[in-house]
Amino acid sequence: MAASAAFDVLIQGWQTPSQIIEVAILYAVGAAIAFPFAYALTRLVAGGRHLEARLAAALLCFTAVTIGTTALVYALDYRTYYAAWHAEALSIRWFFEFAFTILGALVQFVVSGVRLYFPIGFVGLLAVSCWFARHAR
Repeated sequence: MAASAAFDVLIQGWQTPSQIIEVAILYAVGAAIAFPFAYALTRLVAGGRHLEARLAAALLCFTAVTIGTTALVYALDYRTYYAAWHAEALSIRWFFEFAFTILGALVQFVVSGVRLYFPIGFVGLLAVSCWFARHAR
């Protein structure tokens, strides 16, 4: 996932080298956190089904959990940046600012962050899904 994000950002030429590394790290952390959860969910969903069903379950679970986890990591990083302008911690206003900052970050990730998975990231997800489908019994 890190290679996919770094490649896409590098090709577009819209970031400096240090920011390319930051984006790659964000996607690597998201994928690293997602893998054990996606693996467990895939084993639960795929069960002892046929190869095609295991492949479909793996592709769905690995994709959804990887994107969701990376979006959450992005949202928390985004919230950390904007925390300097938020109200006092644990106040009513702070809870609203926290919630809407996270929601705004998730929307921004869906709009501009998911495209960084193309083309390399989804090839990687397909490879992991094929590996899981062949080896899970």
